[in-house]
Amino acid sequence: MSEIIDEIMKSLAKGDTSDAVFEGANIVLYTEKKQFFLDDRGKIREIVNAIKKRVELRADPGIILAQEKAEEKIRAILTEESGITQLFFEPQRSMVTIEVEKPGVAIGKKGENLQRIREETLWVPVIKRTPAIRSEIIEGIRAVLYENSDYRRKFLHKTGQRVYNGWLRQKKEEWIRITYLGAARQVGRSAILLQTPESRVLLDCGIDPSGGANPYPYLEAPEFRINELDAVIVSHAHLDHSGFIPYLYKFGYRGPLYCTAPTRDIMSLLQLDTVKIARNEGQEPIYSSDEIKEVVKHTITLEYEEVTDITPDVRITLYPSGHILGSAMVHIHVGNGLHNILYTSDMKYAKTRLLAPAATQFPRLETLMIESTYGGQDNVLPPYNEQDDMLVDLITRTIDRGGKILIPTLGSGRGQEVIVMIEELIREKKMPEVPIYIDGMVWDITAIYTAYPEYLNATVRNQIFHKDNNPFLAPNVHRIGSQKERQQLIEDGGSCIILATSGMFVGGPSVHYLRELADNEKNALVFSCYQAEGSLGKRIKDGLKEVSFQEGGKFRTVEIKMEVHKIEISGHADRRELMNFMKRLTPKPRRVLINHGEQSRCMDLARSIHQQFKIETTAPRNLDAIRIR
Repeated sequence: MSEIIDEIMKSLAKGDTSDAVFEGANIVLYTEKKQFFLDDRGKIREIVNAIKKRVELRADPGIILAQEKAEEKIRAILTEESGITQLFFEPQRSMVTIEVEKPGVAIGKKGENLQRIREETLWVPVIKRTPAIRSEIIEGIRAVLYENSDYRRKFLHKTGQRVYNGWLRQKKEEWIRITYLGAARQVGRSAILLQTPESRVLLDCGIDPSGGANPYPYLEAPEFRINELDAVIVSHAHLDHSGFIPYLYKFGYRGPLYCTAPTRDIMSLLQLDTVKIARNEGQEPIYSSDEIKEVVKHTITLEYEEVTDITPDVRITLYPSGHILGSAMVHIHVGNGLHNILYTSDMKYAKTRLLAPAATQFPRLETLMIESTYGGQDNVLPPYNEQDDMLVDLITRTIDRGGKILIPTLGSGRGQEVIVMIEELIREKKMPEVPIYIDGMVWDITAIYTAYPEYLNATVRNQIFHKDNNPFLAPNVHRIGSQKERQQLIEDGGSCIILATSGMFVGGPSVHYLRELADNEKNALVFSCYQAEGSLGKRIKDGLKEVSFQEGGKFRTVEIKMEVHKIEISGHADRRELMNFMKRLTPKPRRVLINHGEQSRCMDLARSIHQQFKIETTAPRNLDAIRIR
């Protein structure tokens, strides 16, 4: 037993607890005494105040009500008015997740219904709102967790032992080093290794989605040894930050991965789609669904501003980054007040139609690692009203001439932003009502967005809470679910808007639509997201007039006659937002490292931050190792 658990036991009477285990950095006590579970006489609160760690008391699995009887009790207590859709039992942890259409009704006045469930079943109830759109990936993740509940309990306990009682190395001096294994002076394959004398932590592990010559992080670097890796932190689900994670588990990593719950779900979906696309193109995927299941089994989800220890000398807190659903900036506290680092990853410092802006207030901060996707001096995005006017004008003109509007988009973030944007413009009578067809990952990820409304800004959250106002369920929004439906849409003569992945024309249904629609001048193509160097989208945006497609072993060349436009609907902070973020950041860092941007943009932003804020600022290269303490 760890020393911290021994200390807790001294505060409790003999027999009050039947077991004490770690769930990551959290501590869970189990009791076989029903009365102590229902009324611990303030003992748990006293322990929390004394040790400053999260401690939870649950009924021992041996005394909880059988699942069938517990479900009967729960349904009787909550009644039909709550709108129960499903229950998810975790018997190893004595917890039950209850999905309902009306959480307020289910919880009851001052939580009286939850208290009754605890009293009558001894299960710990967790109320979740039923997603407006059913999500198969969320159901699949729950199934994996359920099937591996015993393994999960042991894994979480082992993780806690490493945190609290697992010093592995003899510490002779204090130092912190950061090695860039990707995303230095480039956009793509984010992977940054944080090392201390005790810990090895990997920040993100992505691929280059543009299909460049070197698509994977430099994991062969001498600093990186997979058998020494303590933890992985994933900032958000985009493949350039999460697409290589299953590869770690393929080659033996079995440690924890930390992220928000939406990031886990979207990340799993995108990784599965990566495997599917590779196989559809006749290629051998770099990992399989088995490795993706391993990722899910080892993921520990965190809420925003939830402080957790991940190794004996590293503590992290996730903060909203404003980029996509569940995206996070990672605040890293090293040692006992030794040094504090903020890794922004991808961020947006402006309220968007979906999200609140990135956080700027932190307890302590010495080193900042900030993105520079739009960090160049000229990378200033137009205001929303200008983008709206441009889009309205383009769509209206295309409809008037009987054409279709193709918007290739990222599955997560940009796709949902475009849906909300168009729905709002139609609702405000600024745009003619036109059908919107969604193809590819956009629909599946939209379902996940509706499952986590608490991560969205107040406006969209309230719309989702009222079904009649939910922008994702507007009557003109339709899903394309098969190749037959896709072909019918192309052959149909009516005007419409088509949102399809991938946003850079690197695989996905957007390529199919491009092939069939490009040579008709009535149609229009609108780029709405970043186009990486080397991608087909970037070449078309820069003026490419012909594209060759392989069909049945032969190549077919298609002339691009459709109208091509770029409307910036970006989840990245532009140059102005990045400088405003620096201005409002509290406290000010002593050092800034620039990453995740093309070389010229990284250098430009580094110069500007140094000149304006008089802070030491550098733009490392890939494989650079930097001692920051």
